[in-house]
Amino acid sequence: MDEARDLGELLVKRGVLTARQLDTARRREVRQKIPLHRALTDLSLASEEEIYRALAEITGLVYVDPSELSVNREVLEAVPVKLALHYRMVPVSLEGGLLTLAFAEPPGAPELGRLRLLLTHRIQVRLTTPSAVHAFIRRNYGLGAETILQLRRQDDEPDSSREIVFDVHTPAESSPLDASISQFVNQILSEALRLEATDIHLEPYLETVRLRYRIDGLLQDIPLPAGLRQLYPSLVSRLKVMADLNITERRIPHDGRISMKLGDRDYDLRVSIIPTTFGEAVCLRILGQQSLLINLAQLGMEPPQQALMEELTRLPQGLVLLTGPTGSGKTTTLYAALAHASDEARKIITIENPVEYKLAGVSQIQVREEVGLGFTSGLRSVLRHDPDVILIGEIRDTETAEIAIRSAQTGHLVFSTLHTNDSVSAITRLIEMGVEPFLVGSSVVCSIAQRLARRICRHCQEPDPDIPQEMRDEMVAALGIDPGEVKAMVGRGCVECTGRGTRGRVALYEFLVLTDPLADAIEPGLKTGRLRELARSEGWRSLRETAWTKVREGLVSIDELQRLTRRLGPPPLPLTGPGS
Repeated sequence: MDEARDLGELLVKRGVLTARQLDTARRREVRQKIPLHRALTDLSLASEEEIYRALAEITGLVYVDPSELSVNREVLEAVPVKLALHYRMVPVSLEGGLLTLAFAEPPGAPELGRLRLLLTHRIQVRLTTPSAVHAFIRRNYGLGAETILQLRRQDDEPDSSREIVFDVHTPAESSPLDASISQFVNQILSEALRLEATDIHLEPYLETVRLRYRIDGLLQDIPLPAGLRQLYPSLVSRLKVMADLNITERRIPHDGRISMKLGDRDYDLRVSIIPTTFGEAVCLRILGQQSLLINLAQLGMEPPQQALMEELTRLPQGLVLLTGPTGSGKTTTLYAALAHASDEARKIITIENPVEYKLAGVSQIQVREEVGLGFTSGLRSVLRHDPDVILIGEIRDTETAEIAIRSAQTGHLVFSTLHTNDSVSAITRLIEMGVEPFLVGSSVVCSIAQRLARRICRHCQEPDPDIPQEMRDEMVAALGIDPGEVKAMVGRGCVECTGRGTRGRVALYEFLVLTDPLADAIEPGLKTGRLRELARSEGWRSLRETAWTKVREGLVSIDELQRLTRRLGPPPLPLTGPGS
């Protein structure tokens, strides 16, 4: 019986696939001329682990997860990284001349014959997922290990024992050494995109180089092969060439931009280079042009919040503020609001630093302080272009704040951001910046606080068995539910999420609508605590309170909620007693 058909039927029988999904995968199998398990993986119709466990059962192989194994150095040295990459396999064990290998694709007899000759061992075959193979090689051999080995061999040659100097007018592949450096840079960028990282950090130290990706808001170390430190200046030079920067200047910071394409997706990379004690450190911010959410329904707002946001975008005038730390998704939310506000009857102009994404039908201005185009001067010019909706990237000073306020009072709908901890603090921050309280009360329509929380991996989520009693009590109070309805989920870690237990992020929102009672209460010297009390009486709910809904829905774990919204209580009182 056909092996692929057996695999599909087994997955349908287990409830992993529907008959319709299997039919879709079969059509891709025929069209692309690939095995069914690869078609299923490409379409993400099931997790890799589910697909490959079933494939192992069909083929009679044993499924293994290399991440659960502790492989010693002798076993790793038995399989060169070049062979591991070529055959998409990893070593599992070596006992009595029997080498156990885990493959991402079931090998045929010719491949096994060649491997026995190359590795000089008898071979026992196991099956694992492509992601597991990739993660194992990166963790144990280092990212781009084969390329670095090649570079070190080339660097040992007499005519190559010098730092690479790229010429921006010549191809990067003008020599084998240049081509290898370019290949390694591409591996760093491709791996970051595969892991859906938002930032890449390269940091040189005395004897090592550190590579970190920011994934789901947190930095993660990426292992690198030995010997990269000597090649690091060449690596930085290559990035400078790509960003059209001066490769000979190493004493001052640099900023640039790289445009790249991977498959059918276009990316912009913002490049920042700073001089440090041991060399130049590089930070690259990844901006995926197709990844920008411009649909309010996709942002993760609760239905009442989304309805309110849609209503805000239809207002004829007023100031809407979005608050939160750097990297909390404020730009995405603002662009989604602009996309919803955009129609042929309204003119929209933005002034930003930098313009991260391009919106069709919107005039976008890039701040350039070096030539005198700042937020304040640019905003004055924008007002002379008869806009209906204005986006100000950030309110940084009193002058910008006052212009934004007056723009909101003279028939413009203004969106902007402030760096405050919550929605209530944005109001008192404007007063502290010197804006007249009556102007704040009459122009600000809504203040929104936002955070990005790591989403629990849907492939390995399971009920949280240890919910502290104080968390249970808080969830009951915040959601108004019975104690028996309290539930939360956690991610145990799997191949799909590379063992993290989380994959992707979801936005958490806190809305403060300035009702008439709140606007009337805004006065000089108003304290944030007092305004928060008044807001609560008007129906305001804190970010933490609204986020409990995401916890109960199984999207966010309690630990993640604590990480984002926990506040420190008062310090303990000092002990008192005789002689104190």
